[in-house]
Amino acid sequence: MKDRLRIVVKIGSNVLTRPDGKPNVTNMSALVDQVASLRDMGHELILVSSGAVACGRGSITPIKSLDAVAQRQLYSSIGQIRLINLYNGLFGEYGLVVGQVLTQKENFSSRTAYLNQRSCMQTMIANGVIPIVNENDTASLAELMFTDNDELSGLIAAMMDADLLIILSNVDGIFDGDPSDPSSNLIAKVAPGQDVSSNVIAVKSGFGRGGMGTKCGIACKLSDEGVTVYIARGDRRNVLVDLICNPESTPHTEFEPRPEPMSNIKKWIAHSGSFAKGMIMVDANAAMALRGDKAVSLLPIGISEIKGEWDEGDIVTIMSPEGDSIGVGRASVSSVEASSLMGHRGGRPVIHYDYLFLQ
Repeated sequence: MKDRLRIVVKIGSNVLTRPDGKPNVTNMSALVDQVASLRDMGHELILVSSGAVACGRGSITPIKSLDAVAQRQLYSSIGQIRLINLYNGLFGEYGLVVGQVLTQKENFSSRTAYLNQRSCMQTMIANGVIPIVNENDTASLAELMFTDNDELSGLIAAMMDADLLIILSNVDGIFDGDPSDPSSNLIAKVAPGQDVSSNVIAVKSGFGRGGMGTKCGIACKLSDEGVTVYIARGDRRNVLVDLICNPESTPHTEFEPRPEPMSNIKKWIAHSGSFAKGMIMVDANAAMALRGDKAVSLLPIGISEIKGEWDEGDIVTIMSPEGDSIGVGRASVSSVEASSLMGHRGGRPVIHYDYLFLQ
């Protein structure tokens, strides 16, 4: 790895909170100590921190029963203040300045909003500020929420061109069986394209929304984009410093990156499938060409059907004649213009290869 790394650290709720929902200040303080040490070594750090909802849950009892969204809004509005104040005090002991970044899923769906968010965080880092990122639960609608902060950390790592994403959880990584079974072995390395989903046990931790399946999926996608990912246990002593300085000394799973990293816009498109405004159905010849070894754009002649409505610049999904997703891309024309061009030779690509991510 490079001597100077840009590192995104995702800290899970169960690392940051005690079983009663109150902040685990011991774990937080230990992690802040390590982040400060890595900063002294010249590394750039971005934290994606869970814990706000859990902190709020331990602070108040609602006067009446609330649905899941209302609970998250209430608890996060209280807990986010407690969480960021704790971080501010702990980092302040090292003379380090932190900045809060509250984001929503729709901030990643627009290229303009995406670049604005990226520019803000670039400015923070350039001025020595450590961004602490979390979802804005008080404003997010249920259908537009991140799956969990694992998904958010992957989006942040891709957006910020991170060299490394470290996901801190309550287990040491991916095992070849149930992690609680002593006969299960830790999988130390996962090669790009290697499928380890069959090894993941579908169990969520106490306070978090996600599980190891989400972590594994995000890690595989990022490694395919050229980003290294570590999954490790967050309460291990000196885990962050050891992972950077002497990774062999602490248990973890490493998802190795593919040799050629994607461009930033390709990374954005790769993570934009859930933001798609419509679908483009292609014929068998176009599907074969897109899945081939050569870099090709989607031309009007290969389109067989248009579904949904979108404007120029929106994200759309490309579907095969069999109904399988081939990829996602940024449309260079609106759905109206795409419909008029459909099946015709000539004209500019409906999706140029530079703005196309094939699955």
